[in-house]
Amino acid sequence: MYKILILNGPNLNMLGVRQPDIYGSESLSDIESRCRVEAQTMSVDVTCRQSNYEGELVEWVQKARDTMNGILVNAGAYTHTSIALLDALRAAELPVVEVHMSNIHAREKFRHQSFISLMAAGMVCGFGSYSYILGLKAMYNILQEL
Repeated sequence: MYKILILNGPNLNMLGVRQPDIYGSESLSDIESRCRVEAQTMSVDVTCRQSNYEGELVEWVQKARDTMNGILVNAGAYTHTSIALLDALRAAELPVVEVHMSNIHAREKFRHQSFISLMAAGMVCGFGSYSYILGLKAMYNILQEL
């Protein structure tokens, strides 16, 4: 059974109340539940984590190296700023799929740059919470090909 870490960065704990015109009305808990249901259909085990703290995200990625098969990551604002998270993902030597609920390329210019995408196998963005399901399916396909 594949084990996938679903990692969420800052402010994603505010989904459902934060800018619903951009991020929709589902909570992070709702999205995690949908991911668990989808994971069961693929016989995949998912572990969901969220933190507003960069160091905590880095530590979870480091631990994933020995316990997970892949990482699905929505790094939130750290997508555009965190070289530390990029370095941790590289050091983990696991497949990474990047997800975003909004289309980061259709938003403010500073959101167009993603440090995570420098090493991710791919990115899914712009499909709301369904971006997570698409990312999970992509990760499953990547793991099947290894």
